[in-house]
Amino acid sequence: MRRYLTVHPDDPQPRLLAQASETLRAGGVVAIPTDSCYALACCLGEKAAMDRIRQIRQLDERHHLTLMCRDLSQIAQFARVDNAQYRLLKATTPGSYVFILEGSRELPRRVLHPKRKTIGLRVPDHPLAQGLLAELGEPLLTSTLLLPGDETPLTEGWEIDDRIGDALDLTLDGGHCGIEPTTVIDLTHLPPQLVRAGRGPLAPFGLTLAEE
Repeated sequence: MRRYLTVHPDDPQPRLLAQASETLRAGGVVAIPTDSCYALACCLGEKAAMDRIRQIRQLDERHHLTLMCRDLSQIAQFARVDNAQYRLLKATTPGSYVFILEGSRELPRRVLHPKRKTIGLRVPDHPLAQGLLAELGEPLLTSTLLLPGDETPLTEGWEIDDRIGDALDLTLDGGHCGIEPTTVIDLTHLPPQLVRAGRGPLAPFGLTLAEE
């Protein structure tokens, strides 16, 4: 049964975060606000929920999903990170970035790119997303809430509920959070390669839009 909760974006109510965590642990798909735009989220171990996210967005297995982590140490648990990569991650997290890295053995093969064995990872700079990750105690598998045929992501909770509420178990309405997606950086190559320019600045990686 679809649910809709209005949560304070800067000081999220603990009881509402607990309800959202229960929904996720039960295998649900939840729309959550982040520091870039809204995202679809589920627990890492829930294959059926992951398949639902791919179906909503009409993504194939070659499209990287993103593991949303609470902090840098959690990224290091789920990805292979060398010293040079770690320094870049430390300088830019939390923030509006997704980093493509080689997945560790902690990750199910189904969430990795079938050929490259990579995954997107990020640490959001958003109180509600961070509060949910803390309450849950584990990372979330996520994807930008950009629907097929749309040019920009959905950015209002009521609009998300109106458009795809029947396909979700819960919408967390944390207010408007913008339509600019994360900047995606491939760290499996050094120097880093720009995959998508977004909200996160390129300067820390020595990149410019001309290189896109």
